[in-house]
Amino acid sequence: MTALLIQNARLLDPAQGIDRVGSVLWRDGRIVWWGGVDGRPSGSLPADVLDGMGLVVCPGFMDLHCHLREPGFEAKETIASGTLAAARGGFTTVCCMPNTNPPLDSVEAVEYVKTKAEAEGIVNVVPIACVTKGRAGKELVNMGALAVAGVAGFSDDGDPVRDENIMRRALETGKKLQLPIIDHCEEPVGGPPDGEVRMVERDVRLAAETGGWVHIAHVSVAGSVEVTRKAKQRGIRATAEATPHHVTLTQEAIGRCGTMAKVNPPLRTESDRQALLRGLKDGTIDIVATDHAPHTAADKQKDYSAAAAGISGFETAFGSLMTLVHRGEMALEELIAYLTIGPATLLGRLQVPQSSMGLVVGRPVDITVFDPEREWVVDPDGFASRGKNTPLAGMKLKGRVVAALCRGKIAYIDRSLSIKKG
Repeated sequence: MTALLIQNARLLDPAQGIDRVGSVLWRDGRIVWWGGVDGRPSGSLPADVLDGMGLVVCPGFMDLHCHLREPGFEAKETIASGTLAAARGGFTTVCCMPNTNPPLDSVEAVEYVKTKAEAEGIVNVVPIACVTKGRAGKELVNMGALAVAGVAGFSDDGDPVRDENIMRRALETGKKLQLPIIDHCEEPVGGPPDGEVRMVERDVRLAAETGGWVHIAHVSVAGSVEVTRKAKQRGIRATAEATPHHVTLTQEAIGRCGTMAKVNPPLRTESDRQALLRGLKDGTIDIVATDHAPHTAADKQKDYSAAAAGISGFETAFGSLMTLVHRGEMALEELIAYLTIGPATLLGRLQVPQSSMGLVVGRPVDITVFDPEREWVVDPDGFASRGKNTPLAGMKLKGRVVAALCRGKIAYIDRSLSIKKG
């Protein structure tokens, strides 16, 4: 199917200020027309038709922080399974972290991921390269060559860049390349809140001294939000993200779900969760990113201290975030902005595919369609992801993605949708 007319849907695009009921015609990866309810352009070529009553159409979601695990950890995830899971979650562009085996610290490793994604992925995949060779924290990668190869930024995710001199040099080089250094700000990893805050403080200071761009991954505590807020007020180039699990869950989930709720940084307190929400609302935190981290069952079936940290989040991210909307903690338009124009703006600075920049006629565009009222029960056995690790198993959520259109094709469509052939 290369052409789809969606009628009677709510068209929602924070980038363009669009929020109205109408119809949109998507053909060969481009929006060729949008207009009124029950509408269709005169003289147009045949297209399949979806009655979008009760559905919302928006630009494709973007995720700037996920783990596709390939190469090296294919038992956890592959690019094929991970991108299918992403599509089911409404994500049409994902940026994959470099803690693979081998790590993405060379042009050859990055090209492998890009080639594999082109052949087997069903959504856009943009690699993030390591900051240091082997993620060992000792020697910078060839950042210039990796930038030419098309990476979205540099990160030793899973670990912070501990050496201050190396972080300084990375920020200096990143400034020249106009690419962010994405830091996992915890020392020690999995430790108490003050270890995160100290690392954020250090990174903000170095960004101020170098003029480089630091992006704080998965902010989890109120102190980190405040440090980032003050940095932005001073004009320091600091951006930040929060995850669905840190804005919807607290450490109480660990008692209920055990290792399935083990993540790095850990789930925090209700006051921290509220601070994250305030940070999103006032622009301190720029985006929501999943930190999709699939693991095998064996990875999680260990004592808490030995179990792997991470949540398989692509397929539950939207539904869990919609709990914030339904209980009045966030407006739907705000949520969609955090998943679309927010990350698209950051990626736009990087000159990578900008297919979620808005519902604009003539522009190559990816689309996500969701039902904000659909109730469903999380069943990890039905995940497309190889990682079934989630603390949400058995939970009823309200709000579900029903279609994702990407790169001129339908990447995912819910079987319950009735489409009339054009």
